[in-house]
Amino acid sequence: MEKLQKTLEEWKAMLDPEQYNVCRLSATERPFSGKYNDTKTDGVYHCVCCNEPLFDSTTKFDSGCGWPSFYRPIGESAMTEIRDTSHGMIRTEVKCARCDAHLGHVFPDGPPPTGLRYCINSVCLNLEPRE
Repeated sequence: MEKLQKTLEEWKAMLDPEQYNVCRLSATERPFSGKYNDTKTDGVYHCVCCNEPLFDSTTKFDSGCGWPSFYRPIGESAMTEIRDTSHGMIRTEVKCARCDAHLGHVFPDGPPPTGLRYCINSVCLNLEPRE
């Protein structure tokens, strides 16, 4: 996968303010406010910054946390994981492997078969429905 690199100014010009703040500055959207929190549409979720496929809707589940949750990324190389010690917690941040967009965090409290919960900001995603 070829890495996509742009300046912050280039990202700012192509993203809306909320997408920019979350994807490029590691902010978080308000819980239960995202457009994909309750979505049941069958399809593939892509990175809003670079269109890289990230999650299949078949791995989405209702965790009750207020953000779209998935138990597995679409592929092992879809994202990178980084230790996050901000806000007085130890968490694992997930970023798009192609463009380094901040997506959210992964937690070890998800359902089988992985036991993982990828807690992802809706503004980081574009859903392409299956036909």
